[in-house]
Amino acid sequence: MSKDVVPEYAAKRVLILGVGNVLFGDDGFGSAAAEYLQKNRKIPNDVYIMDVGTGAGDILFNIALSTTKPQEIIILDSVDMKRKPGEVFQLSLDELPADRMSDFSMHFFPSPNVLKELRDQMGIRVIIVACQAERMPDSVSPGLSDAVQKALPKAAEIVLELARKAKVETKN
Repeated sequence: MSKDVVPEYAAKRVLILGVGNVLFGDDGFGSAAAEYLQKNRKIPNDVYIMDVGTGAGDILFNIALSTTKPQEIIILDSVDMKRKPGEVFQLSLDELPADRMSDFSMHFFPSPNVLKELRDQMGIRVIIVACQAERMPDSVSPGLSDAVQKALPKAAEIVLELARKAKVETKN
């Protein structure tokens, strides 16, 4: 990436990244949630939504190198924290399950270390909107479980409310 070129997603106030692998059941939640938002909700002009699938690392690296950065990054992802399947909740980076902290391959979540650097060194607020997975198979099995599919509207509400709140907090 050229130093002079700022990607559109880095120039927006809020960047929403849907992460996951749609080929492995509920691991595709983040991608499905990003698509749901784009198709079913009015997105403010200062918010950018991307389904990055398993390629969030490149986007985060580009943001780290960009001269212009979003004020907030919201990650949509599925997790297994032994909650009720389909439950949508917020996590901070510090609350990520220990087995995800150095994860580059299992579910392709962007390295929490990169996200922490964006937060701690560059002042970008990072929030994870997670959905409790019901099934994350070990072999290819596309499609969300019913519980996670039904959680998409709730995730959309939460994400857009977070984006709205970030704007209010910025003004104060």
